[in-house]
Formats: sequence, structure tokens, C-alpha cells
Amino acid sequence: DQGRVPGVVALATTAGGVLALSAAGERSLGGGQAMTADTVFWVASMTKALTALAALQLVEQGRLALDDPAPAVVPALAEVPVFAGWQAPGRPRLRPPRSAITLRQLLTHTSGFAHEVWHADMVPLRDALGLPPYVQRQRRALQLPLATDPGTCWAYGIGIDWVGLMIEAVTGQTLGQALQQQVLGPLGMASTGFHPGPDLQARLAGLHQRGPDGRLQPQPPAPPPAGDYQPGGGGLYSTLPDYARFLRLVLNGGQLDGVRLLQPASMPWLLHD
Repeated sequence: DQGRVPGVVALATTAGGVLALSAAGERSLGGGQAMTADTVFWVASMTKALTALAALQLVEQGRLALDDPAPAVVPALAEVPVFAGWQAPGRPRLRPPRSAITLRQLLTHTSGFAHEVWHADMVPLRDALGLPPYVQRQRRALQLPLATDPGTCWAYGIGIDWVGLMIEAVTGQTLGQALQQQVLGPLGMASTGFHPGPDLQARLAGLHQRGPDGRLQPQPPAPPPAGDYQPGGGGLYSTLPDYARFLRLVLNGGQLDGVRLLQPASMPWLLHD
């Protein structure tokens, strides 16, 4: 009513089950569709935790290792240099990294990768190298140079997109297929995926932009970018009840409804404890 948000879905859960679930407002301002508990949202970086779970399952199976050089799995990682400053405007200085990136570093944002949204040099660096914007979901965008040497600094970045490519490399599947087989299917997350079909599209929440006057304006609906990879760092669509099943898995130490997806000894890796 105050115009702060178009609509809300709210859920409270414990390990044992959902305590409360409610919805209010509209999926899109002026669209005439009420916000409901089964509304589908682009969950953006909440994708990262599901990608991490799938990677850690492969670590348990011995198909990936947390501290082995990740370029052995995805050779393109070996081609990514470190950004070492500007020689002149539009002319970056690049050098090889001093050590190889590991899966652990990619998962914990210590690989050296930054994000063009939060690191001041990344957009001019991207433009100087002729790389596409991250939002276009092109693999070439992931060749953005490292902001620091691996293991030397924490920076929120695109590393978990590379984790998704590692999962694809060892499973021979797309990331979406691997997540469906390893995580989404076993958890019964039937309204979660990278490419929402007609049923999910019909329940999709709209995007809005807040104008200078503080009011929200609905944005024209657009399908997910076609891209040439599925971003493990931010590409999933889901509902709140679906995502709550993953949260309950975490609260139950890696199992839910009699299905175990991660061993108790691996849970600290997922929680970065």
C-alpha cells in the first residue's frame, strides 16, 4: 500500500517443516495478477548455494577435489590473466597468476575473480578487452581477468559460474541437467530451473525499476538471455516453497524426508564454517 514493493511472498520454516506461508500484493504493478505463494522469481545469486551443493556432492564422489588445480578440469581457466593496473586509459597491464585457482577458492570468492557490478576496474577492463557484459550469459564474459592473485583476497565475483562449468565438465551434462539429477529432482523442487517453461512463465513475478521520484515502474517482460552456458552464479528461477526445501535440507544436516544429498562431514564446506 505504501508503494515500497509490488508484492511479497513470506515464509518461515524450521528443520521440521514450514511454519507460515503468505503472499500479498501483485506480481507486477498494474498487471492484475495477485502475488501468490507459488509465484516464480528469478532468484539470482541464491543460485550459488545450489551450485555449491552439487559441486560438493561430486567432491564426495571423488570426481572433483577442493584443492586440486581447477584448470585441470576446465582448461580455459588457465588462460585467465591477472589485471595489474593500467598502462594508459584503455590499455590494461596483464600478467599470469602466481598460482592455479582451486575449487575451494572459486566456492569461497577467494579465486581472484571480481564482478563488473562491484569492482570499479572491471567494466572498463571488460570494454578494453572486447568482452561481452556478464548479463548476456556468454562464456567469453567469464574470461574477465582476475582482480588479484588466487588465494590472496576475498572479492564477490564470478567464480561460481566457473564452478558450474566444472560440474558440466565432469558430469557430461549441462548444469541444469546436473542440478536436476543431483539436487532439484531428489528435493522435489519441481518449480525450479534455468529456463522456465509455459507453466512457470505464467507464474513469473515481474521486474521493476524505481524512478527518481521513488515510484516503482514495471519493466517490459523479457525471456532469460539465450547465452551459451547456464550461470551457476545467478541463473535459476524458483518459488519460495521450492527454495525452502533446500533450506530445510541445510537445517537437517544434508538430508530431507529420508533423502540424503550431502554427508554430515561435508556440511561445514557448504556453510563455509
